[in-house]
Amino acid sequence: MQQTLKPAAEGLRTRVFQIIFESDTPLGKGFDVALIIAILASVGVVMLDSVAAFRTQYGTWFYWLEWGFTLLFTLELAVRLYCLERPFQYLRSFYGIIDVIAILPTWLMLIVPGAHSLVVVRLLRVLRIFRVLRLMQFVGEGRLLLEALRRSVRQIFLFFFSIFMLVTIFASVMYLIESPEAGFTSIPQSIYWAIVSLTTVGYGDVVPITPLGKAITVILMLIGYSIIAVPTGVFSAQVIRSIREERYSDEACPGCGHDRHEKRAKYCLQCGTWLDEESEDPNATGPQG
Repeated sequence: MQQTLKPAAEGLRTRVFQIIFESDTPLGKGFDVALIIAILASVGVVMLDSVAAFRTQYGTWFYWLEWGFTLLFTLELAVRLYCLERPFQYLRSFYGIIDVIAILPTWLMLIVPGAHSLVVVRLLRVLRIFRVLRLMQFVGEGRLLLEALRRSVRQIFLFFFSIFMLVTIFASVMYLIESPEAGFTSIPQSIYWAIVSLTTVGYGDVVPITPLGKAITVILMLIGYSIIAVPTGVFSAQVIRSIREERYSDEACPGCGHDRHEKRAKYCLQCGTWLDEESEDPNATGPQG
Protein backbone atom coordinates (compact mmCIF):
# COMPACT_ATOMS: atom_id res chain seq x y z
CA MET A 1 0.00 0.00 0.00
CA GLN A 2 2.75 2.40 0.84
CA GLN A 3 4.27 2.07 -2.63
CA THR A 4 1.09 3.57 -4.19
CA LEU A 5 1.09 6.67 -2.00
CA LYS A 6 1.73 9.97 -3.79
CA PRO A 7 2.59 13.48 -2.54
CA ALA A 8 -0.22 16.03 -2.43
CA ALA A 9 1.48 18.71 -4.56
CA GLU A 10 4.80 19.99 -5.78
CA GLY A 11 6.93 22.02 -3.44
CA LEU A 12 7.01 21.67 0.34
CA ARG A 13 4.62 18.71 0.47
CA THR A 14 6.68 16.78 -2.04
CA ARG A 15 9.86 17.49 -0.08
CA VAL A 16 8.26 16.36 3.17
CA PHE A 17 6.90 13.25 1.41
CA GLN A 18 10.41 12.32 0.25
CA ILE A 19 11.76 12.64 3.78
CA ILE A 20 8.99 10.70 5.52
CA PHE A 21 8.05 7.98 3.02
CA GLU A 22 11.36 7.48 1.23
CA SER A 23 14.75 6.55 2.63
CA ASP A 24 17.12 7.06 -0.31
CA THR A 25 18.28 10.47 0.93
CA PRO A 26 20.31 11.41 4.03
CA LEU A 27 17.33 13.25 5.52
CA GLY A 28 15.04 10.31 4.82
CA LYS A 29 17.43 7.85 6.45
CA GLY A 30 17.88 10.18 9.40
CA PHE A 31 14.11 10.45 9.85
CA ASP A 32 13.73 6.65 9.79
CA VAL A 33 16.50 6.17 12.36
CA ALA A 34 15.04 8.85 14.65
CA LEU A 35 11.56 7.32 14.36
CA ILE A 36 12.87 3.84 15.16
CA ILE A 37 14.62 5.18 18.28
CA ALA A 38 11.44 6.97 19.37
CA ILE A 39 9.33 3.83 18.85
CA LEU A 40 11.74 1.65 20.83
CA ALA A 41 11.97 4.23 23.60
CA SER A 42 8.18 4.53 23.88
CA VAL A 43 7.78 0.75 24.04
CA GLY A 44 10.51 0.66 26.68
CA VAL A 45 8.60 3.20 28.78
CA VAL A 46 5.45 1.06 28.56
CA MET A 47 7.38 -2.04 29.65
CA LEU A 48 9.08 -0.30 32.57
CA ASP A 49 5.79 1.24 33.66
CA SER A 50 4.31 -2.25 33.95
CA VAL A 51 6.86 -3.07 36.71
CA ALA A 52 5.33 -2.10 40.07
CA ALA A 53 8.62 -1.00 41.65
CA PHE A 54 9.52 1.28 38.74
CA ARG A 55 5.99 2.63 38.47
CA THR A 56 5.98 3.56 42.17
CA GLN A 57 9.31 5.38 41.95
CA TYR A 58 9.18 6.87 38.45
CA GLY A 59 5.46 6.90 37.72
CA THR A 60 5.34 10.65 37.18
CA TRP A 61 8.26 10.54 34.75
CA PHE A 62 6.64 7.70 32.85
CA TYR A 63 3.40 9.67 32.66
CA TRP A 64 4.99 12.74 31.12
CA LEU A 65 7.26 10.71 28.85
CA GLU A 66 4.20 8.88 27.56
CA TRP A 67 2.46 12.15 26.79
CA GLY A 68 5.62 13.41 25.09
CA PHE A 69 5.77 10.36 22.85
CA THR A 70 2.04 10.60 22.15
CA LEU A 71 2.33 14.24 21.06
CA LEU A 72 5.37 13.36 18.93
CA PHE A 73 3.61 10.49 17.15
CA THR A 74 0.44 12.54 16.76
CA LEU A 75 2.44 15.29 15.08
CA GLU A 76 4.18 12.74 12.88
CA LEU A 77 0.84 11.27 11.76
CA ALA A 78 -0.52 14.74 11.03
CA VAL A 79 2.54 15.55 8.89
CA ARG A 80 2.18 12.26 7.02
CA LEU A 81 -1.44 13.05 6.20
CA TYR A 82 -0.53 16.63 5.27
CA CYS A 83 1.93 15.62 2.55
CA LEU A 84 -0.25 12.90 0.95
CA GLU A 85 -2.51 13.30 -2.04
CA ARG A 86 -5.01 10.84 -0.54
CA PRO A 87 -4.57 10.84 3.25
CA PHE A 88 -7.52 8.51 3.89
CA GLN A 89 -5.84 5.90 1.71
CA TYR A 90 -2.95 5.84 4.18
CA LEU A 91 -5.32 5.73 7.18
CA ARG A 92 -6.93 2.59 5.72
CA SER A 93 -3.55 0.92 5.18
CA PHE A 94 -1.86 -1.41 7.66
CA TYR A 95 0.65 1.15 8.90
CA GLY A 96 -1.97 3.89 9.05
CA ILE A 97 -4.13 1.77 11.34
CA ILE A 98 -1.09 1.00 13.49
CA ASP A 99 -0.30 4.73 13.72
CA VAL A 100 -3.81 5.43 15.00
CA ILE A 101 -3.72 2.54 17.47
CA ALA A 102 -0.37 3.77 18.78
CA ILE A 103 -1.70 7.18 19.84
CA LEU A 104 -5.37 6.49 20.52
CA PRO A 105 -5.15 4.99 24.05
CA THR A 106 -3.42 8.02 25.58
CA TRP A 107 -5.98 10.42 24.14
CA LEU A 108 -8.79 8.16 25.36
CA MET A 109 -7.41 8.49 28.88
CA LEU A 110 -8.64 12.11 28.86
CA ILE A 111 -12.27 11.00 28.65
CA VAL A 112 -12.12 7.77 30.65
CA PRO A 113 -13.68 8.13 34.14
CA GLY A 114 -11.42 8.48 37.17
CA ALA A 115 -10.25 6.14 39.88
CA HIS A 116 -12.90 3.44 39.48
CA SER A 117 -11.82 2.92 35.87
CA LEU A 118 -8.09 2.53 36.45
CA VAL A 119 -8.28 -1.08 35.28
CA VAL A 120 -9.70 0.06 31.95
CA VAL A 121 -6.90 2.62 31.61
CA ARG A 122 -4.29 -0.05 32.23
CA LEU A 123 -5.85 -2.21 29.51
CA LEU A 124 -5.81 0.73 27.10
CA ARG A 125 -2.15 1.38 27.87
CA VAL A 126 -1.25 -2.14 26.77
CA LEU A 127 -2.42 -1.27 23.24
CA ARG A 128 0.53 1.08 22.89
CA ILE A 129 2.77 -1.94 22.46
CA PHE A 130 1.42 -2.02 18.88
CA ARG A 131 3.93 0.70 18.08
CA VAL A 132 6.52 -2.02 17.71
CA LEU A 133 4.64 -3.29 14.64
CA ARG A 134 5.57 -0.09 12.86
CA LEU A 135 9.18 -1.27 12.86
CA MET A 136 8.25 -3.75 10.12
CA GLN A 137 8.11 -0.95 7.55
CA PHE A 138 11.82 -0.27 8.10
CA VAL A 139 12.94 -3.85 7.49
CA GLY A 140 13.51 -4.55 3.81
CA GLU A 141 13.43 -8.31 4.30
CA GLY A 142 10.06 -8.02 6.04
CA ARG A 143 8.40 -8.05 2.64
CA LEU A 144 9.87 -11.47 1.92
CA LEU A 145 8.54 -12.83 5.21
CA LEU A 146 5.07 -11.41 4.58
CA GLU A 147 5.07 -12.88 1.07
CA ALA A 148 6.10 -16.27 2.47
CA LEU A 149 3.31 -16.09 5.05
CA ARG A 150 0.80 -15.22 2.35
CA ARG A 151 1.82 -18.21 0.27
CA SER A 152 1.79 -20.52 3.30
CA VAL A 153 -1.71 -19.60 4.49
CA ARG A 154 -3.50 -22.52 2.85
CA GLN A 155 -0.95 -25.12 3.94
CA ILE A 156 -0.80 -23.79 7.49
CA PHE A 157 -4.61 -23.63 7.68
CA LEU A 158 -4.82 -27.24 6.50
CA PHE A 159 -2.22 -28.21 9.10
CA PHE A 160 -4.09 -26.55 11.97
CA PHE A 161 -7.39 -28.02 10.78
CA SER A 162 -5.81 -31.48 10.82
CA ILE A 163 -4.44 -30.82 14.31
CA PHE A 164 -7.88 -29.72 15.47
CA MET A 165 -9.45 -32.96 14.20
CA LEU A 166 -6.66 -34.96 15.85
CA VAL A 167 -7.02 -33.35 19.27
CA THR A 168 -10.82 -33.63 19.06
CA ILE A 169 -10.61 -37.37 18.43
CA PHE A 170 -8.10 -37.94 21.24
CA ALA A 171 -10.08 -35.70 23.59
CA SER A 172 -13.30 -37.61 22.92
CA VAL A 173 -11.60 -40.93 23.56
CA MET A 174 -10.04 -39.69 26.81
CA TYR A 175 -13.38 -38.28 27.94
CA LEU A 176 -14.85 -41.79 27.64
CA ILE A 177 -11.88 -43.51 29.30
CA GLU A 178 -10.98 -41.18 32.17
CA SER A 179 -13.14 -40.11 35.08
CA PRO A 180 -14.15 -36.55 35.99
CA GLU A 181 -11.96 -36.83 39.09
CA ALA A 182 -8.91 -36.83 36.81
CA GLY A 183 -10.00 -33.53 35.29
CA PHE A 184 -11.78 -34.81 32.17
CA THR A 185 -15.10 -33.22 33.05
CA SER A 186 -16.13 -32.40 29.48
CA ILE A 187 -14.97 -32.74 25.91
CA PRO A 188 -13.80 -29.09 25.74
CA GLN A 189 -11.75 -29.69 28.90
CA SER A 190 -10.36 -32.82 27.27
CA ILE A 191 -9.49 -30.80 24.15
CA TYR A 192 -7.49 -28.46 26.39
CA TRP A 193 -5.62 -31.50 27.78
CA ALA A 194 -5.02 -32.83 24.25
CA ILE A 195 -3.55 -29.53 23.03
CA VAL A 196 -1.29 -29.26 26.08
CA SER A 197 -0.13 -32.84 25.60
CA LEU A 198 0.32 -32.55 21.83
CA THR A 199 2.53 -29.49 22.24
CA THR A 200 4.48 -31.39 24.94
CA VAL A 201 3.88 -28.56 27.44
CA GLY A 202 2.26 -30.70 30.12
CA TYR A 203 0.90 -28.35 32.79
CA GLY A 204 -0.17 -31.26 34.97
CA ASP A 205 -3.59 -29.87 35.93
CA VAL A 206 -5.39 -32.55 33.91
CA VAL A 207 -3.65 -35.93 34.16
CA PRO A 208 -4.87 -39.39 33.09
CA ILE A 209 -4.88 -42.00 35.85
CA THR A 210 -5.76 -45.20 33.99
CA PRO A 211 -3.10 -47.28 32.20
CA LEU A 212 -4.96 -46.98 28.89
CA GLY A 213 -5.23 -43.21 29.30
CA LYS A 214 -1.51 -42.93 30.03
CA ALA A 215 -0.70 -45.03 26.95
CA ILE A 216 -2.85 -42.76 24.76
CA THR A 217 -1.09 -39.74 26.28
CA VAL A 218 2.31 -41.18 25.33
CA ILE A 219 1.12 -41.72 21.75
CA LEU A 220 -0.22 -38.16 21.57
CA MET A 221 3.06 -36.71 22.86
CA LEU A 222 5.08 -38.72 20.33
CA ILE A 223 2.80 -37.46 17.56
CA GLY A 224 3.40 -33.93 18.83
CA TYR A 225 7.17 -34.36 18.56
CA SER A 226 6.86 -35.76 15.05
CA ILE A 227 4.67 -33.00 13.59
CA ILE A 228 5.92 -29.94 15.45
CA ALA A 229 8.31 -29.12 12.61
CA VAL A 230 5.66 -29.28 9.85
CA PRO A 231 4.58 -25.59 9.87
CA THR A 232 8.20 -24.51 10.23
CA GLY A 233 9.15 -26.53 7.17
CA VAL A 234 6.27 -25.14 5.13
CA PHE A 235 7.12 -21.56 6.04
CA SER A 236 10.85 -22.10 5.46
CA ALA A 237 10.17 -23.51 2.00
CA GLN A 238 8.12 -20.44 1.09
CA VAL A 239 10.82 -18.11 2.41
CA ILE A 240 13.41 -19.87 0.24
CA ARG A 241 11.06 -19.62 -2.73
CA SER A 242 10.58 -15.89 -2.17
CA ILE A 243 14.32 -15.34 -1.90
CA ARG A 244 14.90 -17.23 -5.14
CA GLU A 245 12.27 -15.23 -6.98
CA GLU A 246 13.80 -12.04 -5.61
CA ARG A 247 17.29 -13.01 -6.74
CA TYR A 248 16.85 -15.18 -9.81
CA SER A 249 15.16 -14.67 -13.16
CA ASP A 250 12.96 -17.22 -14.94
CA GLU A 251 13.98 -16.09 -18.43
CA ALA A 252 15.72 -18.83 -20.36
CA CYS A 253 19.08 -18.42 -22.04
CA PRO A 254 18.65 -18.00 -25.83
CA GLY A 255 21.69 -20.22 -26.35
CA CYS A 256 21.22 -23.28 -24.12
CA GLY A 257 17.85 -22.73 -22.43
CA HIS A 258 19.18 -22.55 -18.88
CA ASP A 259 16.70 -20.53 -16.80
CA ARG A 260 18.21 -20.02 -13.34
CA HIS A 261 20.27 -16.85 -13.71
CA GLU A 262 20.64 -14.03 -11.26
CA LYS A 263 18.65 -10.98 -12.33
CA ARG A 264 21.83 -8.93 -12.61
CA ALA A 265 23.59 -11.54 -14.72
CA LYS A 266 24.62 -10.44 -18.23
CA TYR A 267 25.92 -13.75 -19.55
CA CYS A 268 24.68 -17.32 -19.23
CA LEU A 269 26.37 -19.33 -16.51
CA GLN A 270 26.33 -22.47 -18.65
CA CYS A 271 27.29 -21.37 -22.16
CA GLY A 272 28.30 -17.72 -21.82
CA THR A 273 25.60 -16.39 -24.17
CA TRP A 274 24.58 -12.72 -23.88
CA LEU A 275 21.22 -12.79 -22.04
CA ASP A 276 19.68 -9.42 -22.92
CA GLU A 277 18.09 -10.05 -26.31
CA GLU A 278 16.97 -6.42 -26.62
CA SER A 279 20.54 -5.11 -26.78
CA GLU A 280 23.80 -6.17 -28.38
CA ASP A 281 26.67 -7.78 -26.53
CA PRO A 282 29.26 -5.00 -26.02
CA ASN A 283 32.06 -7.59 -26.05
CA ALA A 284 30.92 -9.32 -29.22
CA THR A 285 33.27 -9.16 -32.22
CA GLY A 286 31.95 -8.30 -35.66
CA PRO A 287 31.87 -10.80 -38.54
CA GLN A 288 35.25 -11.53 -39.97
CA GLY A 289 35.76 -11.36 -43.72
